[in-house]
Amino acid sequence: ERAVIFRLGRLLSGGARGPGVFFIIPCVDIYEKIDMRTQTFDVPPQEILTKDSVTVFVNAIMYYKVKDATSAVANVDDYGGSARLLAATTLRNVLGTRNLGDILSERESIAQEMQATLDEATEPWGVQVERVEVKDVRVPEQLQRAMAAEAEAAREARAKVIAAEGEHKASRALRHA
Repeated sequence: ERAVIFRLGRLLSGGARGPGVFFIIPCVDIYEKIDMRTQTFDVPPQEILTKDSVTVFVNAIMYYKVKDATSAVANVDDYGGSARLLAATTLRNVLGTRNLGDILSERESIAQEMQATLDEATEPWGVQVERVEVKDVRVPEQLQRAMAAEAEAAREARAKVIAAEGEHKASRALRHA
């Protein structure tokens, strides 16, 4: 933990104090403790409309930590809450530009894009986003049935094409014989 000290409402020079012993003047100094360990945030399921107009529910996990305690206190009111809100908004923005197939197949690239965007946005706050993971992509049940029916139809069409090619080869073989 690090302590950011304010003396009569002004940020004390020298940056954050700690870890270890530090002294404050009672009634003159106010300090705020900042936890420098990695913290996690489970982004709640977000209802997202994809580029191809499909509604999906996606949730993610964000791992972040404070790199600069002074900036975390002085540059933003609530660095944790702000980073969390930004994570939910970034998740919606990034996935809103993708098709459903891309979302289902490219989770790693989506996570990397989100991490880069979040890290860039939270840098002035003294917060570093270490990792972002897309945890779950839920497609509505009705759409799942439609996708399963489409896949079944595609398999049947391929089977018919293969059967027709086999009959065609057999008829050629009989004609040449």
